Amino acid sequence: MASHNTPNGSEPVTVRSILHLDEIRGARPQVLNGSTRLDRPVRWVHIAETEEVPSLLEGGELILSSGTMFRQSAERTRAFLTRLDAAGAAGFVIEIVDDSGRPSAVDRAVLLEAVEGLDFPVIVLASRARYVRVTQAAHRLLIGEQLARVERARRVHDVFTDLSLRGADEQLIVDTTADLIGSGVVLEDAIHRVLAFNTASSSPAALLDGWPLRSRQQVTVGMRGRRWGRLVAPFADAADDHASEVLERAGQAITLVRMATQNERDLLQHATDALVHELMGPTDMSEDEARVRARGLGLEDASVFVPVAVKITAPEAVDGEEVTSLQLREQAVRTELRAAAKEAGTSAIVGGRRAGMLVGIVGCRGSRSVDDVLTTLFRHLAEESTVPHSVGAGDEVASLLEAGAHLENAVQVAGIVATMSVRSRPFYRFADVRLRGLVAALRDDSRMRAFAESELAGLVVDRAEADGGRSRWSDIDFLELLLRMGGNKSAIAQEMGLSRPAVYARAERLERRLGVSLDDAESRAALHTAVLWQRAQK
Repeated sequence: MASHNTPNGSEPVTVRSILHLDEIRGARPQVLNGSTRLDRPVRWVHIAETEEVPSLLEGGELILSSGTMFRQSAERTRAFLTRLDAAGAAGFVIEIVDDSGRPSAVDRAVLLEAVEGLDFPVIVLASRARYVRVTQAAHRLLIGEQLARVERARRVHDVFTDLSLRGADEQLIVDTTADLIGSGVVLEDAIHRVLAFNTASSSPAALLDGWPLRSRQQVTVGMRGRRWGRLVAPFADAADDHASEVLERAGQAITLVRMATQNERDLLQHATDALVHELMGPTDMSEDEARVRARGLGLEDASVFVPVAVKITAPEAVDGEEVTSLQLREQAVRTELRAAAKEAGTSAIVGGRRAGMLVGIVGCRGSRSVDDVLTTLFRHLAEESTVPHSVGAGDEVASLLEAGAHLENAVQVAGIVATMSVRSRPFYRFADVRLRGLVAALRDDSRMRAFAESELAGLVVDRAEADGGRSRWSDIDFLELLLRMGGNKSAIAQEMGLSRPAVYARAERLERRLGVSLDDAESRAALHTAVLWQRAQK
């Protein structure tokens, strides 16, 4: 069998590459027409001698022929070539030799007339070719290309399977994708924010300036019905099947990584919640068992433990938030609190108490004081977190079980702190909230309610109602400020942006409504207690 030259197995088989085969080069091929389309991919090679061939094609076929019918009439040949082109054929190869085996000038002239005005590749052979050998060699190329594609697909599959098994993050998957396709790649979310990228041979400015860039090479990322982003290769050739294949596998790998990470986080969170809730209530656990379970969830052994609570607040009322929005805030604070504990040189477990309230236990060891550890921890949290929050802490204890039993105290303190208009500490204990803490503890007591409502009777509580909506200060706001400032009218005027005579006039109106003198110490104490109760209702 004659030898043949094969193109690189990673390159597609084209009309041009088939013309380079030894089996056809010996017949002295000449491109009669369509030279600009010789790089069209060839899917298969057929020998055909009838005019009915176009109706049998599926696209991408190279047709070989020696039939005399295609060399007799320029009109019939033109019609045949036109139908071949319309059927998606890659090209047409025909022998133009006479009975003696010599090139036929007459046949060449007919074909030249037939292809005039067409752009379809037509190649004439000046001597006879063994078409069987041509098809055998061509099919070896095609099968080799298919095998190369299968092997390339297998390699791509192996690469991304290995990344998935290794738990690779999104950035490593993006880096690998860019390396495989040799082009910049971007992972973006549903609103086109760039989550990860690799520039490959381009520059960051070329890739990211003016993002998002339009691209035909992209895949969506996420489960069906829950798509959350896209993986994009904006500079990759739209016809590059390899790039499409790599992007598809990379998108699947990122989806799997996200699912695994989410599942792992959900399981860890569920286990932590279960332990914290068990510690808060009556439990049959021993101290050793509690410590073993907590250690498995990230709370290291410590000499003392401190119960803490974080109440999540926001510009809008928590009760009016969508559930998903509040859950996202809680998840963010959970993550940030664990990270802040690590920064502070300690460890913590954090669970959910109820909507908008997280509870946890911080372990403290070493020579540092507990207050120093908690101050560092919650300052880190305040600096890193974008979610407004209030922090309450219980007393330090040597037992993890005892710390869990005191978590409710931390919850009460965090709730009290959330009502405070002025805060100067990163965390508070009951001793820090003083009278406010006592009032908050009694806020559901019917006697406290009756006392406070009696003291504040007739005052405007809602600032929207104050002065017909013209003032941002309600009566309760003004009374609280007056009590906090110790009656200092100059400081009050500066805080409210009013003149001193206006402040004096409003104070006099307030005294008339209250029916008591604000200069009387007992009246001020009673009113302050009532205001604290009213604030605690929020």
